[in-house]
Amino acid sequence: MKTRYLVSTLALAAATALALAGCSSASSASDDGTLRVVASTNVYGDIAETIGGGAIHVTSLMDDPAQDPHSFEASAQNQLAVSKADIVIENGGGYDDFMQNLLTGSKNDGTTVLNVVELSGLTATDGELNEHVWYDFPTIQKFTDALVAALSKVDPDQKATFETNADAFTQKLDALEADEAKLKAAHAGEGVAITEPVPLYMLDAIGLVNKTPEKFSAAIEEENDVSPVVLKDTLELFSGHRVKLLAYNEQTTGAETERVLAAAKGNGVPVVPVTETLPAGKHYIDWMRSNLDAVGSALAK
Repeated sequence: MKTRYLVSTLALAAATALALAGCSSASSASDDGTLRVVASTNVYGDIAETIGGGAIHVTSLMDDPAQDPHSFEASAQNQLAVSKADIVIENGGGYDDFMQNLLTGSKNDGTTVLNVVELSGLTATDGELNEHVWYDFPTIQKFTDALVAALSKVDPDQKATFETNADAFTQKLDALEADEAKLKAAHAGEGVAITEPVPLYMLDAIGLVNKTPEKFSAAIEEENDVSPVVLKDTLELFSGHRVKLLAYNEQTTGAETERVLAAAKGNGVPVVPVTETLPAGKHYIDWMRSNLDAVGSALAK
C-alpha cells in the first residue's frame, strides 16, 4: 500500500540540526541511566514499557487516540528522540515510513531497529500485505522475543528482569490466543464486514470470513472515493443480513464509512469499533481483550 503518513522536509532538516547541536554523540542511556526506546506508535511503546519496566524510558511518537493516524506528521522533537535512542521500534510494511526518514536523519549509528513486519514473517496476500500486524498475536510474540534480546544486549544486568516480564506478558498473549480458538470453534465460517483491514488478523484467527468488497476497504484505506456500485454492494451486506458484525475503524471516518455504519445499525447488525492506536487508559493486553470480548458478544447475538 502507499505510505499513509506525511513528513515535513523542513521540519526534519531543522530537527537534524537540533539533534546535532544538542547531542554531539548519541548517549547510550537517558539522564537517569535507563535505556532510551522510541516506538512509532503507543501500541509498541506500551509493550516495551511492560517488558522493560523501570529499566527503560519509552517515547511513543503516535500516542493520541483521538488523532487520525493517517495524517501524522513527524516533528523536530521526534527526530531528536530517534537520534538519541538505543532501540527504535517501527511497524514496517509501509505503515510508518516516516520512521525511515527519521532514522536516515539520525546520527546515532548504534541504534538497534526492530521492524515488526519483518519479524512477523507474514507475506502479502494477492499482492497486498495487511500491515496491521499488532492484531496478530503470534507476531507480537515474535516481537516480544526480539525486544528482550535487544534490551538484554544493551543492558545485560537487567536480562533476568526483561525475561521475567516477558514471560508474564506471554502468558497473557497465550490466553488471548486460546480465546480466539474458542470463538473459532463456535463461529468459524461466519461472515463479517470491515471498513478497513485493521482487525483482519484477529478476525481471520477466529475463522471469520470477510465479505466486504475488496475495492471498498481498499478505497477507504487509501482515502479514495468509493464507486456507487461498490458502495451499493457493501450496503447490501447489511440489508441482506449476510454478515454477523461490522468492524468499524473509529479513527478514520468519512461519508462512505458513515453510510456503512448507518446501514449496519439500521439493519440490526452489531458494530465493533476498532482503533489503530492504543486507547487512553488501556494497556495492550487489556485493549486486545476488549476487542475480543466485543467480537464475541457481537457473534453471540
